[in-house]
Amino acid sequence: MAVDQALEGLDRLELQPEPGRAEPGRIARKAWAAAWPKLLAIALVLAVWELITLSGWKHYVLKGPGPVFASLWDQMQHVQLWSTVGVTLRSAAEGYLVALIIGSVIGLVVARIPPLRAAVGSIVTGLQSMPSVAWAPFGIILFGENNSAIMFVVILGAAPSIANGLITGVDYTPPLLLRAGKTMGLRGIALYRYLILPASLPAYVAGLKQGWAFAWRSLMAAELFVSIIGQVSIGQQLSVDQQNLDFAGASSIIVVILVIGVVVDTLFTKADLAIRRNRGLLTEAAA
Repeated sequence: MAVDQALEGLDRLELQPEPGRAEPGRIARKAWAAAWPKLLAIALVLAVWELITLSGWKHYVLKGPGPVFASLWDQMQHVQLWSTVGVTLRSAAEGYLVALIIGSVIGLVVARIPPLRAAVGSIVTGLQSMPSVAWAPFGIILFGENNSAIMFVVILGAAPSIANGLITGVDYTPPLLLRAGKTMGLRGIALYRYLILPASLPAYVAGLKQGWAFAWRSLMAAELFVSIIGQVSIGQQLSVDQQNLDFAGASSIIVVILVIGVVVDTLFTKADLAIRRNRGLLTEAAA
């Protein structure tokens, strides 16, 4: 009897998954649950697009999903598309990095200095609401048609959102937590490093995510305006397709822009979920 009970206990241990290791079936279910709404949305868009094409509306320029994706596949076989994407991604990374530094410094300073908050806070919000395309002519006037003009537009598009995200995070730091930190001897830089900045991290990441969206949108607007000799970007290629009335080519570039934007947004979403999970803010179903 004792031997049988021991064998049953061993069987139960073997059937139990290892701690911290998800079952393959559970991973597949979570992946499908995350993927099917996106797949359904894509299918609906393609179906509506195909119906509009079949209706004959703007038949002399409008192309269906088939010709567009065929054009995209053909462009993917040539180095020009990848070179174009590389130029744009480099500009996006450089501009966003500078905007990250500027927006973080402004947000931190404005959030903790009340007179500066009263003087500059509304201006930061106003800059965030400005259409990014409005900055392109100023960039060209100030810097000419070069990368500096593009960086100017990207930074002004992204930095206010990043600053506002950090300001919001600092504002929502619980006063009781601040008093507890000061009671424990945290002052000056140490107070920011160990208490205020960690407490404001969720709102800050939300600001970073929104800042990226504004940076990406601003970059596309700037590239449509700024033509640099010897350097072809996504926006410039889109402008060329527009001039040639090439619907399939322009739509292919739009798909590339959309895919890049969705991929980066997904990375920010993963970072946000990780922060919330580490802080116990997610239910088991959402995690």
